Amino acid sequence: MTKKIAILATDGFEDSELVEPFERLRDIGYKVLIVGTAEGKEIEGKTGAFKIVTDVSVDSVQVDDFDALIIPGGDSPAHLIRNEKAVAFARNFQFSLKPTAAICHGPEVLISAGTLSGKNLAAGSAIVTEVEAAGGNYVDEPVVIDGNLITSRSPADLPQFIDAIIASLEGEEEQLTA
Repeated sequence: MTKKIAILATDGFEDSELVEPFERLRDIGYKVLIVGTAEGKEIEGKTGAFKIVTDVSVDSVQVDDFDALIIPGGDSPAHLIRNEKAVAFARNFQFSLKPTAAICHGPEVLISAGTLSGKNLAAGSAIVTEVEAAGGNYVDEPVVIDGNLITSRSPADLPQFIDAIIASLEGEEEQLTA
C-alpha cells in the first residue's frame, strides 16, 4: 500500500522546504498531499517563485488518513497557528506517534499545539527562544529525531531532513538515532 504524506502549509511557506520534500517523496512513490486551510486554494511561497494548489482542507482530514506529516517553515506556520483545525491536526498527529516532521519555523505550529515539552528538536534560529519557552530542548544539529518528531533548522538541512523522513517511513529510524 502506498504511504500518504500530508504537507501542512498555507501562503508564505518557505519554497524549498515544501517543494523539495514534496518532489523527492513523490518521486520515490509516496502519495503527497498539500493540506491547507481550504481545498483547491492556490498558495504562494514566501519568495513568490512557487505556487501550488492545496489538495484538501485541514477541516476534512484525519490523522488516520496519513502516514506522516511535514510542516515547512517560512511565514506559513505563523498563519497556520491562527487556525485551530490546523493546530489540532498537528497536535493529534504528534500524539499519534506517526512521523511528524517540521523544519525551520515549522515547529511554531507544534508550539501552539503544546506538544514540545521535554522534546529535543532543531528549529530556525529565530524561534529558539519560543521553542525553549514551550519546554523544548533546542539542539543545533542538521536533523534531530526524538521519538516520532523529526526536526531541522533551515533549507541547508533539507537533504538530511528528507532522508530522516524516508528512514522513519521505511522503519529504519533506529539506525538514525543510534
